[in-house]
Formats: sequence, structure tokens, C-alpha cells
Amino acid sequence: MALLAAWLVQAAVNSHFIDFHVVRRFLTKPIILRGLRNTIILSVAAQGTGIVLGVVFAVMRLSKNPVMKVVSAFYIWFFRGTPVLVQLFFWFNGVPSVFKHLTIAVPFTHITLYSTPMVKFMTPFTAAFLGLSLNEGAYMAEIVRAGILSVDEGQIDAAQALGMRSMMTMRRIVLPQAMRVIIPPTGNEFISMLKTSSLASAITYAELLRVAGDIYSTNLQPVPLLVVASIWYLVLTSVASVGQYYLERRFARGRARALPETPFQRIRRNLARAPRV
Repeated sequence: MALLAAWLVQAAVNSHFIDFHVVRRFLTKPIILRGLRNTIILSVAAQGTGIVLGVVFAVMRLSKNPVMKVVSAFYIWFFRGTPVLVQLFFWFNGVPSVFKHLTIAVPFTHITLYSTPMVKFMTPFTAAFLGLSLNEGAYMAEIVRAGILSVDEGQIDAAQALGMRSMMTMRRIVLPQAMRVIIPPTGNEFISMLKTSSLASAITYAELLRVAGDIYSTNLQPVPLLVVASIWYLVLTSVASVGQYYLERRFARGRARALPETPFQRIRRNLARAPRV
């Protein structure tokens, strides 16, 4: 695969299909870096909120309360069953067209805490954040539920025998053990979120792909600008993959007698074994 990738890059250079001078010029342009920053902010905020929602709805799904189970099941069914792009358009275009004003007031009083036109409130970032985080929460709920179910029921029985309440048992006994199952797919979800955030370009949020598109619509160089965006997406996903590896390694403690070597430890070991000239 590496040889094939190298051959493709070499062929692209020789055919002048990609103007690498344009790629180098725009790779670190301030406007591209601002788009990169916006992509990171949106992805981290949406993923963090999605994780919180996932934990809440997973616990509701496993609850004995039928109302909580139905609400959680409907939330997961609805947001997993509709495309992300449709959800983004719904928040950005649909909500302001239906609700003209947003007002937050104290119940049963005339005290208004916050009031603004919905068009002003529902900015591209707000719409993208709501669409991505609510969609991610549905997927995270199933991931967290699988992690919770992986914990042996004897652990819960032992915690209850010690007098722990349900929430304390969940927080101190179940979730820490479930993290070994939750972390790998959560890392994959975050990597996917970094790429899915590019859909926010459709609602004019100035993330990386949108900024690249605005530039190549002016200079008529779409391929080099798409290469610039792809390079930064590869950088982001590579960093996230490294972070996922170390998180998995951390939560593997206590399960394995010896932790797997880090990439740096493997390189150092191989260098130590190399024959000296």
C-alpha cells in the first residue's frame, strides 16, 4: 500500500495534475489555520457533548423506569435513523422558519431570562453543534450501553451489598470497568467526527473544508486546495489515533500483566538491538 501511495503521488507530480506550489503556499495560510481551528473547536465540543448525552441516555435505556426507557429508545431511534446533513439543515433552516423568537423565562412568572430572534441565535456554529452533538449522542448511547452490559452483574450485586446506591455504583464501579470496552469505539467516533464536521460547510460554517472551498472558488484551483484540506484532516486523525492508543493503554492497566509497548519504546528497543558498526 505504501508503494502504491508513493507511485500515485509521483504520478500526480509528473502529470502536473496537482500544483504542489499552490499546496505549499496555502498549507499554512492564516485563513486555512482559522478553518482548522474552527474544525477542532466544533469537533471537540460536539464529541464531548455527545459523550455526556450518550452516558445519560444509556443509563436511561437500562433503567427500570418504562418512561425513561421509551424516551431513550425514541431518541436513539430518531437521531440514528436520520442523515446528519438533514439534521444540520433542520436546525439551521427549519427551526428559525418555525420559531421566530427564542425566549427563556422563569416558569409561572413574567420574568424573562433571555430573549432574542431565533435567526440571530441559530448561527452556523450553533446549528452545526446541535446537529452533530445530538446525532453523536445517539451513537454514544449504544456504545456506553454495550460497555455497561459488559461488566459482570456480580460487581453490581457486591456494590449493592456494601450499601452503595445505584448512581454511586454506576459512577464508581460500573463505568470505570466499562471504559475498556467504551474507549476504542469512542476513539473511532471522534476520528469520524473530525471528518463529519466537514458537513457543516453546507450551512456556511467556516470550518476547514468551507474555507478551502471559498478560496478555490476565487482562484479556480480546486484540486490543490482540496489536497490542503486533506492533509490537515490526515494530521488531525493521526493525532487523534495516537491519543486513542494511549487512552486504551491506560485503561488496560489492571487487566494485563504487562502493558503493550508504546511506539517510542519499540523504536528505542529496536535501536538498542541494532548492530554497532
